[in-house]
Amino acid sequence: MHTTSLAEYMKPIEAGLDWKGVGEIMLRSAEKLKRAGADFLICPDNTVHQAMPFVLPRSPLPWLHIAEEVGREAQRRGFRKVGLTGTKFLVSGPVYPEKLEQLGIGYILPTEPQRERINAIIFDELVRGQVTAEALLFVQQVIEQFKLQGCDAVVLGCTEIPLLISDRESPLPTLDSTRTLARAAIRYALES
Repeated sequence: MHTTSLAEYMKPIEAGLDWKGVGEIMLRSAEKLKRAGADFLICPDNTVHQAMPFVLPRSPLPWLHIAEEVGREAQRRGFRKVGLTGTKFLVSGPVYPEKLEQLGIGYILPTEPQRERINAIIFDELVRGQVTAEALLFVQQVIEQFKLQGCDAVVLGCTEIPLLISDRESPLPTLDSTRTLARAAIRYALES
């Protein structure tokens, strides 16, 4: 395991969505992990997966892609259309749409105001360990709207969102991206 602080990743993102810069950070970690003896790589941060087009061609090791693993889990569980939650950078980007479309799974994105509010909940509250009833209610309302639009599950597309909501509180079954990726990594390691 190797990790660079979230603040380092956020610098190129906030400086103009510099995904190539994010990719350079990821490649430094990949090199360190290869030297440490890793066989493959994962990244539990959904948002930085937007850097994968810059990372994969130069990576010293193979990666499991979080959105692909979540899509496979959705297929396994029989979900046909999912709502997507996550940072505004993630839900405005191609990471999940590309992988879900490849797997034949439909998706709904939050509205622009919902994206902004969820992003604020993530960065202003959850990353600081704050979980509020107001934040939970807001995310439940977003998920309820997904349900009314025909979704049969919701992707918790941020490491911190499961701190706020799980299957117990959600109007739809949840696909916890972090747990899904961890389980996929275990399977991959045992099969290799």
